[in-house]
Amino acid sequence: MSEMIALLGQPNSGKSTVFNALTGSRQHVGNWPGKTVEKIDGTYEHKGVRYTVTDLPGSYGLTGNSDEEVITADFIRSGKADLVCVLLDASQLERSMFMLAEFAALKRPAVVLLNMMDIAKAQGKEIDDRLLEEHLGVPVLPFTAAESAGYERLKDLFAKELKTPHMLASAPGTAAEPVKDADTVLRDSKAKFDWIKEMLEGVTRSASAAFTLSRRDQRLLSPRGGKLRCLGVIFAGFLVSMLICMPLMGLGSMIPGLLNVPVADFLNSLGVHPWLVSIFSVIIPNTLYFCVAMSGFVFGVNLVFGYLEETGFLARAAYQFDGVLSKLGLQGKAVCPLVMGFGCTIGGTSGSRVMDSWGQRMLTMAVVWAVPCASIWAVIPVISNFFFTPAQTLLVVLGILVYMVFMIMIVSRVFGRSLVPDSTRSGMIMELPPFHKPHWKHIIKEALFKAWGIFKRALRTVTLISLVFWAFSFSASGDVEGSLLYKIGTAIEPVTRFFGLGWRTFMGFLTAAFAKEAVLGVLNAVFVGQNSLLDATFRTSTMAVTDNLTLAKVMGEVVSKPEALAFMFACTFNVPCVMALTTTYRESHSLKWTARIAGFYVGGALVLSCIVYHLAALFA
Repeated sequence: MSEMIALLGQPNSGKSTVFNALTGSRQHVGNWPGKTVEKIDGTYEHKGVRYTVTDLPGSYGLTGNSDEEVITADFIRSGKADLVCVLLDASQLERSMFMLAEFAALKRPAVVLLNMMDIAKAQGKEIDDRLLEEHLGVPVLPFTAAESAGYERLKDLFAKELKTPHMLASAPGTAAEPVKDADTVLRDSKAKFDWIKEMLEGVTRSASAAFTLSRRDQRLLSPRGGKLRCLGVIFAGFLVSMLICMPLMGLGSMIPGLLNVPVADFLNSLGVHPWLVSIFSVIIPNTLYFCVAMSGFVFGVNLVFGYLEETGFLARAAYQFDGVLSKLGLQGKAVCPLVMGFGCTIGGTSGSRVMDSWGQRMLTMAVVWAVPCASIWAVIPVISNFFFTPAQTLLVVLGILVYMVFMIMIVSRVFGRSLVPDSTRSGMIMELPPFHKPHWKHIIKEALFKAWGIFKRALRTVTLISLVFWAFSFSASGDVEGSLLYKIGTAIEPVTRFFGLGWRTFMGFLTAAFAKEAVLGVLNAVFVGQNSLLDATFRTSTMAVTDNLTLAKVMGEVVSKPEALAFMFACTFNVPCVMALTTTYRESHSLKWTARIAGFYVGGALVLSCIVYHLAALFA
């Protein structure tokens, strides 16, 4: 049986960095029993001994009512951990000590990891770790989690403390004084602050008592142009992340082209049934492509986010937008995922990892779904030009952007109360870290680690969803009329007509939930009859101008302007795509909440389609 070590700390204290460095790929991710909060366990071996590490949910204390705080406190009280490693932010030591004061009352074996020492030094702070160790009564290890040099020393410390553990001084008083009424620290805020003050007596010194904003901070934190400058940096980061992921997506996009025809020819030569041929020649290669593309997005986003976070920019952006986003129940950090959502929902969803709690992360992902991604902007203007003048198309685009803001407000109101209850909402209290050079080796390693993790976990989910969609869109004859999707669409057309969609546009609406890029191909398949529905969906390619002209002519004869308008709004605010759906599930580890949000968007899109159609029909 392996020794168990628990990592405890506030959000952004470096727990995940330490956990990943210790356990590498030997991790298991799930949810705590009965909760949607993420549970991460991992293992590592050191000098022939196997150790289990649990990354406890990040929380600011142990006495609150949030799921993170309750889970963390219960786990520590249970005694399942043989040793608790408490991470403190050396750059904000006094604030980090609040968690330690509450933990001290629980009387558990502990070591203290004084993380972010490099940032503390950049701030001109000096910390006497030996004196702090004497006051606390447990080992204190100065550390920089982003650097690999100190991990052997950390493992040695864990091994030593598991044999001869120490406990924190758990009540106000001098270090030499015996422990008195430990629960006082947990109940009484004044007692906590008194304890912190005593533990830090003579421990810290600062090179400068006065604090002045740098010229860069004055620009980014300006109440006038600061927000625009922050948005400019985030947008630039989005462009860089796209440039990074595009080569990886390009490699992924080659997989279907390399495998489709050879695999199909080989299986056909063996007399394999057509439905098996379509699975192995179309579904599997495209599933691999989807997963590689998804991993590329995750790698690019985490590389950029890692850089922005390490340099200190994210803290400035969070400060600037916290007041605005707090009205949605979110923290200022959510601005980056929201802006990234304009490029790709997957990127915005992955970027939600910067949020402090699971509820904040889940709500951020739900809100990001309301942001139309680049793929939809490549489809909507084309379809709009089939029916409307350029000026009218501009109004359509503006209408979508206005409704996007309205949708974000609706989503935050519908899901915010459950995911981020009022009792857990509060403004950010933070100390701005100084700008400093990033640890590139650490940033790249973390981005690769997360990309590989999302690829492995997404492969099963994407395959399952693709097979389900294949079952509905497959046709032995290759004609649309032979697919189950066609039969369902035509059967329920009397119902979909109420929502403003005929069976053809309704099929386009359904496939838009699989991949927005496939919309034009699917419309071409159902209106013009070119290619099968399966090919149109999974073998998405840029349509030629002549194809667009043909599609425009046929749709113009069959589809009214109100229906076209309703279809565009419905597609835009439907579920973003299968990869975004999968990423949300993999990031949240909650099938219930992912399905709940997906159902809300599908239902909301149909209601919106109905309203747009009937209003447009009045003026047609």
